[in-house]
Amino acid sequence: MVVASPNPRRAEKIQAVELPVIDLSPSGRSAAPALIVEACEKYGFFKVINHGVPGEVVSRMDEASAGFFARPDSEKRGAGPADPFGYGSKSIGFNGDVGEVEYLLLETDPVLVSRRSVGISDDPNRFSAAVNSYIEAVRELACDILDLMAQGLRAPDASVFSRLLRAVDSDSVFRINHYPRRSGAVLLRGGGGVGEEVGFGEHSDPQILTVLRSNDVGGLQISLEDGVWTPVPPDPAAFWVNVGDVLQAMTNGRFLSVRHRALTNPFKSRTSMAFFGAPPLDAWIAPQRELLDPRRPCIYKPFTWAEYKKAVYSLRLGDTRLDLFRARKEGGID
Repeated sequence: MVVASPNPRRAEKIQAVELPVIDLSPSGRSAAPALIVEACEKYGFFKVINHGVPGEVVSRMDEASAGFFARPDSEKRGAGPADPFGYGSKSIGFNGDVGEVEYLLLETDPVLVSRRSVGISDDPNRFSAAVNSYIEAVRELACDILDLMAQGLRAPDASVFSRLLRAVDSDSVFRINHYPRRSGAVLLRGGGGVGEEVGFGEHSDPQILTVLRSNDVGGLQISLEDGVWTPVPPDPAAFWVNVGDVLQAMTNGRFLSVRHRALTNPFKSRTSMAFFGAPPLDAWIAPQRELLDPRRPCIYKPFTWAEYKKAVYSLRLGDTRLDLFRARKEGGID
């Protein structure tokens, strides 16, 4: 089980909610900016369909990840330990959090992926080609979504968010999580479901934006209010997108960095792939001026991604993070 967050929580309950679906096809695209903004304000989370990521890119990535996690433990350990990149199992982060998960954390630089693939696969060229093609396609999707967000917010610069991901020194990462079938798992306290237990504990993503896809096994849940969990139905043909802490700060709290967790399944293994779009380490993060006015004063003081990343790495998985960067003076930045 994941080590519990030190923050006390109320008793949990599960609530079904119809989550937003954004259609990026030509016929649905004109409505997408406003719908994305509404989804980010209300849920911090939405599903994208007709996304344009080629099916063969996805299938090759599925094949590559399945091949790695099917290898004997001794061979998988040869790709680790995660430092932070590489193969990891059970341990999550640097502060004692653990879960029923094994994973690969990879850079998004094609050269670095190719180098690391030597220790991951017997056919490193094939593996790295699958990973690099997937990352390229999903990064383009993330940037497209961020541009639509900027349009929806009527930002003067339509690339205000996406250019941080397109930067050559972007700190984006790619993570593949594998949750093995848990035949002996116990009932999750609070009614998560028979045989389910926490595979990856409650947290928010610190980066700008996460683009997530999983196989056809459920397990992801988001928390729309304290102690209430909403299951996210699996859809291998679509991508789920969630707001990260940095985007919440850049929108002055208008967009919500949703807290989420992953449960294991007693009957099937679950695999998820997450592209975490992040800015360069020296990128200056601050609320956008056009989102500030006397009725909506500045909530967060400026910080660099390096500063925020260091702060996040010093905390436990479920700890609150952005409060560390609240503006000291109401109505302004100091």
